[in-house]
Amino acid sequence: MESKIKFSKYQGAGNDFILIDNRNLHFDSKNEDLIHKLCDRRFGIGADGLMLLQEKENFDFEMIYYNADGRQGTMCGNGGRCIVAYARDLGIIRDNTAFLAVDGIHKANLDDKLIDLQMIDVHKINRDGDAYVINTGSPHYIIFENNLSDLDVFSAGYKIRNNTTYKDEGINVNFIEKEGESGYFLRTFERGVEDETFACGTGATAAAMTIALHENRNGQITIPIRVLGGQLYISFFKEDFSFTEVYLKGPATFVFEGTI
Repeated sequence: MESKIKFSKYQGAGNDFILIDNRNLHFDSKNEDLIHKLCDRRFGIGADGLMLLQEKENFDFEMIYYNADGRQGTMCGNGGRCIVAYARDLGIIRDNTAFLAVDGIHKANLDDKLIDLQMIDVHKINRDGDAYVINTGSPHYIIFENNLSDLDVFSAGYKIRNNTTYKDEGINVNFIEKEGESGYFLRTFERGVEDETFACGTGATAAAMTIALHENRNGQITIPIRVLGGQLYISFFKEDFSFTEVYLKGPATFVFEGTI
């Protein structure tokens, strides 16, 4: 691997990522210790995750995602929007794209400051007591909560993520609360980061589906969800327990670039 690594930092609603152009395959993607160190907020660059942009036949690019602990992760929605913005800034794409991620093909439309990212269809919903368990590219546990601003999300999320049901594989834990007439507030404890993050795209998607199920809504639906780092919009077509045409819309912003 080259001794100097050029990187860019992006954030999507406060969910921040290290982006590396690895089309030359010079980055040692199997070095978990290195990835963990780069994501460390005291000894590295600092990020919720790291992504490699790589070439892939028949696609604009491939997204390879790593959690902050250095391990390869499942799909990340905010990360997906950020890597789309990164590909645009590299000149690989312009106003739309089709790329490959760990959970399959994703399309996206770029509109200046907002990116509308297609997520996977969902046809399976599980329950765990009062909570919903939904895989939107990553597994999520979603439950309604009162007085969410006062909740100790780290303690509550850590307890659920590490209980006997989820300890081995891990799960992202999401708490949602209705806010106003049509909006909702979401806070998330993310596995791999093992802490609360400012946003979680697959979590917001799963939360929106939970809201539609809880309110018994069908048809074409758009649900605004506020997270600690900003505002996200999730749209889909719902028919009973089936969700198609799923899109996650929100910002993806360049922060800085450098060499480490």
